[in-house]
Amino acid sequence: MIEIISSIISALYFIFPAYCANAAPLILGGGIPLDWGRNFVDGKPILGSHKTVRGFLAGLAAGFSVGLIQFIMFQSNEFLQKTLLFQPSVQLGLMLSLGAMIGDSLESFFKRRLGLQPGASLLIADQLDFVVGALLLSLPVSPPSLLMVMIIILITPPIHILSNFLGDLLRRKRLS
Repeated sequence: MIEIISSIISALYFIFPAYCANAAPLILGGGIPLDWGRNFVDGKPILGSHKTVRGFLAGLAAGFSVGLIQFIMFQSNEFLQKTLLFQPSVQLGLMLSLGAMIGDSLESFFKRRLGLQPGASLLIADQLDFVVGALLLSLPVSPPSLLMVMIIILITPPIHILSNFLGDLLRRKRLS
């Protein structure tokens, strides 16, 4: 039982920089489109207007900052050192953040190919695009265990749905 709890804590701690990187563009994004408004060879936008330079950089900065804070906390916290099944690092925070932003951008690229508008839903891909990118880019730095990957993939969709619901409630509250 202790191993399962340790695996869940480790999985959440591991993927948290990617979660923050994925959320930051919603708050801090806007401005110049990442694709500079250009179209792909199929005549459709490469990424669309919702993927912006400022959003990408904000996501990268937010996730990296969280990864840096996690690294510092790990260095000075005996509980984390004994509990986590991996060793946080500054490089890991950067790779998770970059992977999250690339994964989210790639999903937008494929959504545009399918003719979906920015903001349109694409089943489970909307919840896992950034996670897959983050996990792939983390492999050279600190590969997570298979159990951690399974936990991350299982818990991310409900967390994503709940955070969207809470975000909608807060927006409605501000508008009223």
